Amino acid sequence: MAQAAGYRTPRFLTFKQALELRGNVRKGERGIKVYFVKQLQVRGSVADDATATRLIPMMREYTVFNVDQCENLPDSINTGKPMRVRNPDTRDEVPDAFLGSTRADIREGHGEACYIPSRDFISMPAFAGFKGADHFYNVAFHELTHWTGHKARLGRDLKNRFGSRNYAAEELIAELGAAFLCAEFRFDGDVRNAGYIASWIELLKADKRAFFTACSQASRAADYLRALALAEPAERAA
Repeated sequence: MAQAAGYRTPRFLTFKQALELRGNVRKGERGIKVYFVKQLQVRGSVADDATATRLIPMMREYTVFNVDQCENLPDSINTGKPMRVRNPDTRDEVPDAFLGSTRADIREGHGEACYIPSRDFISMPAFAGFKGADHFYNVAFHELTHWTGHKARLGRDLKNRFGSRNYAAEELIAELGAAFLCAEFRFDGDVRNAGYIASWIELLKADKRAFFTACSQASRAADYLRALALAEPAERAA
């Protein structure tokens, strides 16, 4: 988005955040709409059971401005953190450590990329079989997002997925989860094939809220994985 608009960096902030940093948005600049989606847990939604809970989607809209559209921001905001030098043709120890911290059973060189819910493991081709690091980690994050849906974790519906709307929804969640994590680790993430897009279009035609629900679930999956990475070893093993 930033590159398409001609901005130097992909860093955005709200009008209020610019003021809080003692800067300002230049007069005449137009912002970009972004949406934050999550799920809220609400109690007392079932008759005769005051302790019952249900999840409801919540969406908030924000207008954000690129740092290039602002003035008087601190130098640290304009320059950002220094970019980590990365070889696109080799493994990267930082995301590798993240994958390891989840304690997911990831079997590389095992076959095609997929998550097997019944056996709770992720199959990945060998690193050398991918176009490069961006492609490898994008696929790994996609399958890892599926892994979070197991009944022992976030409990999404992973049964009877193929050829159904549930399948399309779960694939959309996994692709969004991969996109969130790729952005965090500065990998270029892209949709893996046109077949996914076709199934998503049918899903979105049938349910206009499906995309926002998928965003919420993908965000929850990414948060779950980050929590595992930040947990103490004893907590991960529990």
